[in-house]
Amino acid sequence: MNHARGARGAAPRHDDRRRSFPQVAPRGAPDGRFAATWWGNAWVEALEDAALDAARLARGKAYAGRGHVDAITVTPGRVVAYVHGSRPRPYRTEIRMRTLGDDGWERFLDEAAARPDHIAALLDKDVPHALEAVTGLLPAPGDLVPDCSCPDDGYPCKHAAALCYQAARILDEDPFVLFLMRGRGEQELLAELTRRNAAMSAAETTAAAPPMPTVLARIAIPPAAGAWLPPLPPELPVPDRPGRPAVFPPDPDAPDPLALELLAGEAAARAHGFLATGRDPVAALTPWQDAVRLAAAHPGSGLTASTRALYRDLAYALDRSPTDLARAVAAWRQGGAAGLAVLEEPWDPPAGPFDRARPALLAADFPAFRPWRNRLSTESLQLRLGRDGLWYGYESDAGREDWWPRGGPDPDPVGALTDLLGR
Repeated sequence: MNHARGARGAAPRHDDRRRSFPQVAPRGAPDGRFAATWWGNAWVEALEDAALDAARLARGKAYAGRGHVDAITVTPGRVVAYVHGSRPRPYRTEIRMRTLGDDGWERFLDEAAARPDHIAALLDKDVPHALEAVTGLLPAPGDLVPDCSCPDDGYPCKHAAALCYQAARILDEDPFVLFLMRGRGEQELLAELTRRNAAMSAAETTAAAPPMPTVLARIAIPPAAGAWLPPLPPELPVPDRPGRPAVFPPDPDAPDPLALELLAGEAAARAHGFLATGRDPVAALTPWQDAVRLAAAHPGSGLTASTRALYRDLAYALDRSPTDLARAVAAWRQGGAAGLAVLEEPWDPPAGPFDRARPALLAADFPAFRPWRNRLSTESLQLRLGRDGLWYGYESDAGREDWWPRGGPDPDPVGALTDLLGR
């Protein structure tokens, strides 16, 4: 089925409809299932429920577990890979499925754009359960049709079953692969979601905005010099929140539309803060602090292409690495500018709260912490006392000095550590 967008926008790039994934090692979920996400398990269950031979499924799962599935290519309606069996030459194996029709995509896009948390979840590579109700999005029993060049006429054969299990790993990592299987690529969907979200916000703003007072130009600017001018209308009230930026359609000769929307939204938020308080909320920040703040405000988690590009470009502009920026973003989200200072500026606190922290932690049955300046550390846990009097939790792999902010700040060291450990 042709899903070219025609009048609705520019057609997606060719590579947005074809993705290839290198061979991946299997990793089961904590409960013993092959997939770790609810949509990955829906994919596996669709094949298992329609399978005619449980023994072939078991052998296919073992094949996937032993790495018999080579690189996987996904295009609309098809998942293809070469799977190694008992013969030297691998078999060409594929899983076919129906693509979602235009009406189904309209329902999906309307449902996804209806709530900001749905869009944020998709950017974080998570599928909200509310989208499960879109008919035809998730596979149902009999919806996945296996095919293989091997002589086995099982339904499915063990090679097709291995491909299905291994494809669940890719779905776990990136649910947009499921959407591609159903017919639409990631950039196409994100552009359409951005357009709908902006259109809905503009409609809400227009409906809620009161009529603006006006003054006729011939009254405000009389022809006679020095003539009396009527008073100007009263100032408009400051809105409760920043307005939504305009929609930026894709253009091969223009910057990335998602980056433009981010910058426009940032400018709107900064202007709104200035109108509401009379001061620029970020004027006192250094370029590095402002870059960290800007990256921390992005709704993605670092997994999306737009977020990776943002981190890369900001880090390069300030002669830092993307890892430095990601760590600083975690500190900013933990405690703002104060949290970033705790990450980057060790200091010598006065006697008092710092000296009382170690006995308090021992009394709460936490392991012994070794002190250094404003930090208390074990092999994998750390507490840092900020100049604001709050304790900030950090975590690292045992034996490595690779500390990352975790949890929220707390005036009590026991409370900060409890939040870090989720106790």
